[in-house]
Amino acid sequence: MAADPRIALFIDGANLYATAKQLGFDMDYRRLLREFQGRGNLIRAFYFTTLVESEEYSSIRPLVDWLDYNGYRVITKAAKEFTDATGRRRIKGNMDIELAIEMLELAPHLDQIYLFSGDGDFRPLVEAVQRKGVKVSVVSTVSTSPPMVADDLRRQCDEFIDLAQLMQKIGRDPSERNARSVGAPGAPGTPGNPGLERRYGIRQGDETVEG
Repeated sequence: MAADPRIALFIDGANLYATAKQLGFDMDYRRLLREFQGRGNLIRAFYFTTLVESEEYSSIRPLVDWLDYNGYRVITKAAKEFTDATGRRRIKGNMDIELAIEMLELAPHLDQIYLFSGDGDFRPLVEAVQRKGVKVSVVSTVSTSPPMVADDLRRQCDEFIDLAQLMQKIGRDPSERNARSVGAPGAPGTPGNPGLERRYGIRQGDETVEG
């Protein structure tokens, strides 16, 4: 009997949040982990996100803590805040370099990588990993207008998985939105507030930009 493929998840947190929001559903990260544990020998599940450290309370912090205690390897860094020419508060930050480093270092020990992002900047990274003999699946969506995945990234990967096709497996039941539910982030190791994932630290009047 052939051994299960060694797999790893690389989740671009901001990109996945935006994609799920466009599709109109809330992620259940416990169900997501369970779904991909059934697809092979899950070596690691990375979650990458920036944090606004100047805020006394960040609504994404409970989500990050929950993930850290429930099977994910969370990689964070401080976002940069600035005010644009119109006086609007903006937050700038991405995790491209951190994600690339972790993927390239782990690639020799993997058979398949699932990249949860539609960012076209990852195309050269995907190509580099493929040269190491690793299969790369990109998880994003073309079910929105415009699509959330860059065309060149979709062409480069070995397999494209539309997040819309996974909604029933990794999404939270809408009836649970106002209740404490399994898989909802909250206090470390416990169910918590489902609204945390929807807010994802983005407040009305603020804007997060990549780059």
